[in-house]
Amino acid sequence: MPEQAKEREVEEKRLSLATAVTLTMCQSNTLQGPELHTGKWLQFPQLALRRRLGQLSCMSRPALKLRSWPLTILYYLLPFGALKPLTRVGWRPMSRVALYKSVPTRLLSRAWGRLNQVELPTWLRKPVYSLYIWTFGVNMKEAAVEDLHHYRNLSEFFRRKLKPQARPVCGVHSVISPSDGKILNFGQVKNCEVEQVKGVTYSLESFLGPRISTEEMHFSQAPPGNSFQQQLVTKEGNELYHCVIYLAPGDYHCFHSPTDWTVSHRRHFPGSLMSVNPGVARWIKELFCHNERVVLTGDWKHGFFSLTAVGATNVGSIRIYFDQDLHTNSPSYSKGSYNDFSFISNNNKEGIPMRKGEHLGEFNLGSTIVLIFEAPKDFKFNLKAGQKIRFGEALGSL
Repeated sequence: MPEQAKEREVEEKRLSLATAVTLTMCQSNTLQGPELHTGKWLQFPQLALRRRLGQLSCMSRPALKLRSWPLTILYYLLPFGALKPLTRVGWRPMSRVALYKSVPTRLLSRAWGRLNQVELPTWLRKPVYSLYIWTFGVNMKEAAVEDLHHYRNLSEFFRRKLKPQARPVCGVHSVISPSDGKILNFGQVKNCEVEQVKGVTYSLESFLGPRISTEEMHFSQAPPGNSFQQQLVTKEGNELYHCVIYLAPGDYHCFHSPTDWTVSHRRHFPGSLMSVNPGVARWIKELFCHNERVVLTGDWKHGFFSLTAVGATNVGSIRIYFDQDLHTNSPSYSKGSYNDFSFISNNNKEGIPMRKGEHLGEFNLGSTIVLIFEAPKDFKFNLKAGQKIRFGEALGSL
């Protein structure tokens, strides 16, 4: 008899729990009404969901991120708000920006780099390169070697050289474009903020890092109370200017010296490798400050001058021809860290002199070049935002 009573008690508990779950589902359907009629097949018992979400909230942050990641992808991809009922029981999807930032772009870029180094069979080279040429509109008539069979792997094809006459260097204007690409933004730097695309800015100090010592830069000491922007301007009456050039995958991937200047210092920021496509640049504030980049600073005839090569997805490798110690896209790094290297030493007190148009470096795919420099107030850009430009063409002059 006692055993039968216990069985009866257990059965009653099961029935009461089932009744509670059924009532909860009915209430959920009643409250939602026609709003989610297209997703009724995904109506879950809310008690079970709350219990599961409670378990997730007790997990460590990395584990929770890993569990939430695929569900968030489905939340944004499935039609008709199919997973919207989950938000009514306490679950919140990651934001689109946070979701994109969680993608292992550095790992993907290293894998892409390895793939680029694989030597292709001779018979496969022409169809593979022809597909790339057709997709991104590459003009192979400008290449120093037009024969596609000459390029052993994708890396050699991306870094192809041009015929000498393909990019004449403008001798009249003082600053030329260092690469092929698209002008995203240009103008004077204001309030220590620089526009990566129209309406979206980033901090000048976050982008360049702390000011380099005046001993290395040959600059006069600025008063300590001045802003970071004012400390970079070394001559009275000058202003600070910037220009952002986006290199698409089909563009010529090498970059050159934009003027006659001396490189005194290199600063390497390890970081993310998110896409620098203009659409993404509008979406993520301070994108260029998050991404891996190599900042070259020095001086030209009007004062401070810098050129920054910004990495991107599948562009983990940034190469500077005269800097053999630079290694980008390392497997591990400390967030917010940077590595400094001075080109001014006992044997070379003048830094690295660069002539206008001289080869400076290369990317493995498309990316972005940012110029920040000091010039007199009458400096004028000869550009329009969004225009295509080629290496050697004028950016501006006095």
